[in-house]
Amino acid sequence: MLFNPSTYDPKQFDDTTRRLLRATVDWFESRGKQALIDSYIDRAWYGDFLEFAAKEGLFAEFLTPSSADPEKRWDTARIAELNEILGFYGLGYWYTWQVTILGLGPVWQSGNEAVRARAAKLLTEGHVMAFGLSERSHGADIYSTDMILTPTADGGFTATGPKYYIGNGNVAGLVSVFGRRSDVEGPEGYVFFAVDSRHEAYHLVKNVVNAQMYVSEFRLEDYPVRAEDVLHTGKAAFDAALNTVNVGKFNLCTASVGICEHAMYEAVTHAHNRVLYGRKVTDFPHVRRELTDAYTRLVAMKLFSDRAVDYFRSASPEDRRYLLFNPMTKMKVTTEGEKVIDLMWDVIAAKGFEADTYFDKAAKDIRGLPKLEGTVHVNLALILKFMANYLFAPTEYAPVPTRLDASDDEFLFRQGPARGLGAIRFHDWRTAYDAHAHLPNVARFREQADGLCALLLEHAPTAEQQQDLDFLLEIGQLFALVVYGHLVLEQAELTGTEPDLLDGIFDFLVRDFSAHATELHGKTSTSEPQAAWALAQVRRPVADAERTAKLWARVEALSGAYEMRP
Repeated sequence: MLFNPSTYDPKQFDDTTRRLLRATVDWFESRGKQALIDSYIDRAWYGDFLEFAAKEGLFAEFLTPSSADPEKRWDTARIAELNEILGFYGLGYWYTWQVTILGLGPVWQSGNEAVRARAAKLLTEGHVMAFGLSERSHGADIYSTDMILTPTADGGFTATGPKYYIGNGNVAGLVSVFGRRSDVEGPEGYVFFAVDSRHEAYHLVKNVVNAQMYVSEFRLEDYPVRAEDVLHTGKAAFDAALNTVNVGKFNLCTASVGICEHAMYEAVTHAHNRVLYGRKVTDFPHVRRELTDAYTRLVAMKLFSDRAVDYFRSASPEDRRYLLFNPMTKMKVTTEGEKVIDLMWDVIAAKGFEADTYFDKAAKDIRGLPKLEGTVHVNLALILKFMANYLFAPTEYAPVPTRLDASDDEFLFRQGPARGLGAIRFHDWRTAYDAHAHLPNVARFREQADGLCALLLEHAPTAEQQQDLDFLLEIGQLFALVVYGHLVLEQAELTGTEPDLLDGIFDFLVRDFSAHATELHGKTSTSEPQAAWALAQVRRPVADAERTAKLWARVEALSGAYEMRP
C-alpha cells in the first residue's frame, strides 16, 4: 500500500512517465540520505535537483498541456504520483515544483499565445515559475491588492507594488502577477500579467522563511507591462486566480502522503528494533495501537487522494464535483497527515528530534501543508457550501472509472467563472456505504452519517448560528468525515482493498465523528436539542481481535522494508 523506492515500478503509466518517475527516485537514492539531511539543515538551495529536472525535462514533460505542445500533456494522475515522490524526499523539492504549477495556472488559462509559447520554452530550458498573488498586508485576499498598474501612452502599463510569500521568486523565469489598474474601480480593474524576475525593475527583497526553499518578498518599481504581457483582465483575472488555486491546491494531499510514508518506515523500524524494560517497544499494546492507527490513517489518505484524481480528470462544465473533493484533499488529507506524524512521534519520542533522521524534517514540514493555499478554516467554510446538495439532493451520473489513461486534463484550464458552488450536484453517497454495510464499522459510521442528516433536518442551525463560524466549522468537520469515507469506500472497491483494512479505517472514522460530536456539544452556540443529538452520536467502534492482529502484521512488516541509502 505504501510507496517503497526499493521496489517501485510505476507500470501503470506510459514509458516516458515511467522512466521519468523512476529516474527521479534513482536521483534521490543515489544522492543519499546524508546529502538530503545536510542540505536541509544548511538550508541549501536545491540547485542540484533543479539541474537534474532540467536535464531530464521533468517539469516540461509533466507541466505542459497538449494545447501548448502536442507531444506533452497535463495529466493529474502522474502529477499526483510525482507529488508523492517529491514529498517522500523533502518538502522543499515538492515546493519548487508546486509553485511552478501555480505560476503556470494563469498562463495556461490565458488566450495570450505569446506568453504561452514563452512559458513552454522556459520549461523546456529548465526554468521554474512563480505565482505572484499574495501580499504582506492582505495575504491571498484577491479583493485587495497594492500592486498598481498605471496606463501608459503606448497602451501598456507600468506596475509598482509589493508581493510577499512568493515561492521561486528568486529564480523564476516567469512570474504570473496579480494587480489592479489605477484608473478602473472594482473587479473590472483586475489584471494578471507576466513578469521576468531577471528584469531590472524587479527587486528581490529577501527570503521570508528560515528554510531550504526560497519564499520571496519582491517589489516591482515602474515595471513595464506591455500589451503582450497581459494574461487576463477584469473578472477573468479574478477567476484565473481562484481556478489556479483549484489546480494547485490538490497537490498538497499527495505531498503529505509522501512525507508520512518516509517517516513511517523510519518510525516503525526504530520502534520494532528497540528494547525497553526488557521488552520490544512494539510489544507494548499502546504502541501497537498508535502505530496501527497511524498506518490506517495513512492508507485512508492515499485511498481518498487517489480517488479524487479520477474526479479531477473527469470534470467538465456539467460535472464539477471535483470542487468539493479539492478542498477536502487540502483540508482533510493534510490534517490527517499531522495526526499520522503525531501518533508515530508519541512512539519514537526523542528519536523524532534527532538531526540525522528524516522524521525530524517530516515533523516540521507536515505542519506547513494544512496552512498553504488557504487555511483549514477557509477550506472548511468552502466545503460547507456543498453540504445541502451532497447530503439531500443526489442526482445520477455515469460511474467515474479509475483514470490512469495518458490524456490531457485540458478542462482544468477552462473551468470558467468561479461561482455557483451551491448548485453543484453529486451522486448518492449512500450507495458506496450500502455496498460495504457488511463491515461492522462501516455500518456503525453510516449510523452517524444518517444522524448528521437528521440533525440538519430536525435541528438545523438557526440564522444566528449560521453567523457563528466557530459553530459552523464543527458541522463542517462532521460533514467532511462523511465525504472522506465515501471516496475511501469507492477507491477500496476499485482496488480490492482488504475488508479488514477497510474496517480498520472506519474504526478511526467512528471515533473521529464521536470526537467532533463532543466538540459540538461544548460549543456555546449549541442549543439543548443539538447538544442532546451530539451526545447520542458518540459511538464505540466495533472491536475485533483478529482484525487488529492482521493490521498489526501489516505494520510490523514495514520494519526494515526501506531505508534510504547513506
